[in-house]
Amino acid sequence: MTTSLRDADLLTAIVTPFKDSGEIDYQSLEKLTNYLINQGSNGFVIGGTTGETPTLTHAEKLELYQRFGEIVAGRVPVIAGTGSNNTAETIAFTNEVSKLPGIDYALVVVPPYNKPNQRGMKAHFKTVSENVNLPIVMYNIPGRTGVKMEVETIIELSALENIVGIKQCASLEELEELVDHTPANFAIFTGEDTQALSARVLGANGVISVASHVYPQLMRKMYDVLYADEYQHAANIQRFLTPKMQALFMYPSPSPTKAVLSAQGFQMGDCRLPIVSLNNEEKRNLARHLGLAEDALLHHLSLDLGGSLNE
Repeated sequence: MTTSLRDADLLTAIVTPFKDSGEIDYQSLEKLTNYLINQGSNGFVIGGTTGETPTLTHAEKLELYQRFGEIVAGRVPVIAGTGSNNTAETIAFTNEVSKLPGIDYALVVVPPYNKPNQRGMKAHFKTVSENVNLPIVMYNIPGRTGVKMEVETIIELSALENIVGIKQCASLEELEELVDHTPANFAIFTGEDTQALSARVLGANGVISVASHVYPQLMRKMYDVLYADEYQHAANIQRFLTPKMQALFMYPSPSPTKAVLSAQGFQMGDCRLPIVSLNNEEKRNLARHLGLAEDALLHHLSLDLGGSLNE
């Protein structure tokens, strides 16, 4: 058992399954979680973007995190989303979450909507870090927050004792700067699936992934053959996966991922509004981009997407 973030390289930002009634489906969540651990995921983000967290109530998030900590039971590290665009609220919620067994880290996003400048970001993260009881993983995702945390800001914040890592959605060049200029014990994860191999080669810890729901075996194999110095094999896997990773974001996430998981036999339920589940035309289009028969997702056929790249 381990809950050390630096021992993880393939973390899944896990979806939240719902019942037909709209309630969270914990039985399906447990089935999916155990499957992903068995297939090679060695860490999770619960309550992230992929988990449709903006649609969850405060009470739902607390119950979700508590139940998820019980499901994982210390087998791998768990990062729970606690950030918001309200600094005081972020502190209060993070401290509530810190009391839940099995939650090891807090994912704190750059405040969305407010669009703080770099000085405001520094003040936000410094204030949060000094007033919460969980170590913080920062989340820099300018496409969703409307503002970007610059490399210099991240480097400065990485020196703070209670800020232990980042999920970074930006260029590989910026990732290189973070690897070179942050403390050795500061965990760096790309949040871009298509950068999974490049980020690891450049010295980042790994990826916080959406595609690992669908291709866990191949992504695990990609890293494992990399560690065995089989660089061409790892590159072949990444090139095979890249267009499929991109296809999983053809429509608002996590609707494509949930459609594929449903076709694999996992009970996902619908997405919560304002995200809508894929319609039949969208399922056919997604299937084509994933290299599946066009009716595969439409009829919820059992799919084996583990892959068999032997190049």
